[in-house]
Amino acid sequence: MKLLRVGTAGAERPALLDAGGVLRDLSRIVNDIDGTLLADAAALGRVRDAADAGALPVLDAAGVRIGAPLGRIGKIVCIGLNYHDHARETGAEPPAEPVIFFKAADTVVGPHDPVLVPRGSVKTDWEVELAVVIGRTARYLTSAADGLAHVAGYAISHDVSEREFQIERGGTWDKGKNCETFNPLGPWLVTADEVGQPQSLALKLWVNGELKQDGTTAEQIFPVGEVVRYVSQFMTLYPGDVINTGTPAGVALGRPEPKPYLRAGDVVELEIEGLGRQRQEFRDA
Repeated sequence: MKLLRVGTAGAERPALLDAGGVLRDLSRIVNDIDGTLLADAAALGRVRDAADAGALPVLDAAGVRIGAPLGRIGKIVCIGLNYHDHARETGAEPPAEPVIFFKAADTVVGPHDPVLVPRGSVKTDWEVELAVVIGRTARYLTSAADGLAHVAGYAISHDVSEREFQIERGGTWDKGKNCETFNPLGPWLVTADEVGQPQSLALKLWVNGELKQDGTTAEQIFPVGEVVRYVSQFMTLYPGDVINTGTPAGVALGRPEPKPYLRAGDVVELEIEGLGRQRQEFRDA
């Protein structure tokens, strides 16, 4: 299923995109697309049955804002340097274990909402990423297969980053990762059964119409199931938590000088095979 949330920011309603591309209203049978729903197999079954029966009301999609496809996100765990090609372009050694950092849930915006270049920023960068949405409580998992079994679905995540804040201002990476609007998510949460094997998905990103990133999740150093297993050794993952699984080569940081960092007026578009497409205009904060 392709689950999404539509409407004005803070007042989104749950919806579903059916097999024919028609937007359907879920608000009569579920309260929201969130961890509570994803952990409830019976509720998901009712959604699926209603969709299959054609019983869901049609929503007029014209002019409707698409919000982030997941409400009440608990935490966003991010995996750094998780693509072989990205490590090569930045001159970094591939990590022996996954690199973990966090984004605050309040960085999440809709897939087509504006993104704000922080005040004083000179190195705002782009990163298309596969987001993993947890559907079952995960703690001390013992295998990558078990990790995959705890995934409810997948979405596109734009892990916008400010490289000066991240690398040159001391401390951890978090200062360059948590600026407002720095995590567009969506348009859809696609359930794991529809995605199938997550290690062969194409990822692409364009800046002002120019292709910058053209990769595949086959380049991941630590695949999705292993990432979920590994993270569960250090923290409990709950339904509705998100893991951003890293970005392929092609970011501004990895390009020759002068590096083409983002400025107000730039337009970034990104897509992942089977997960839809995003478009953001960048503006000054």
